[in-house]
Amino acid sequence: MPLEQSEAIVLRSFNVGEQDKIVVLFSRDKGIIKGVAKGARKFGSRFGSSLEPLSLVKVFYYEKERKDLVTISNCDLVESFFEIQDDLQTSFTLSYFAELIEEFSPSRAKDDTLYRLLLTILNSLKGGGDLNFLTRYFEAWLLKINGVLPDLDKCKKCHKTLTDSGWLSPKKDGIYCSRCASYKKEAIKPELGSFVQWIKKNTPPKKGALPFSSSELESIKKTLQDIIIFHLEKKPKTLRYLK
Repeated sequence: MPLEQSEAIVLRSFNVGEQDKIVVLFSRDKGIIKGVAKGARKFGSRFGSSLEPLSLVKVFYYEKERKDLVTISNCDLVESFFEIQDDLQTSFTLSYFAELIEEFSPSRAKDDTLYRLLLTILNSLKGGGDLNFLTRYFEAWLLKINGVLPDLDKCKKCHKTLTDSGWLSPKKDGIYCSRCASYKKEAIKPELGSFVQWIKKNTPPKKGALPFSSSELESIKKTLQDIIIFHLEKKPKTLRYLK
């Protein structure tokens, strides 16, 4: 069994047996990897604090054919994001990010764009970025990367440019203008389109003034989370802690 290695972000871990842990990793070059870290719960374990959630690590592992779990032999901590998780709301939000990545990403499917997004968001939070704004940034890009963020610029039916509020289609796959919409349940305000255009051109901000108000971000949040829940066909478990 050849030893493999990869840069990865720890999404979560849980105890198994008396001394071991199952670890879910988001690898830069292998996507989602699940493995067992034997002896990780022993006092003085070689894993130290490297298996804490949202740690950036270099992981070494063995892989057997027809086995879902790899065997993690070692894990070197590259960068810690422990300090930003002292705040409970931030900790829950990062768990939410991890859950969404695990839900949307097939096992062993490389996604360098999503990997870089998560790492950039973590560094922005570490640099003092606004949690609410960065959460909306992450949600919008997650939907875009997965190809399920609807076109917010044109009416799905008549294809005319939207200059005012529109209405989200029942399948969350487009926006109807007021004239074409027969289903007027979920209004889409212009700030969502402006927000998506902004994130396409700008990296996640750290400290400083934000380009969108709290009320605009609240409207953006509702629509993005409605689309996420629709495509997952369930509400993310971690969302209950963010309400």
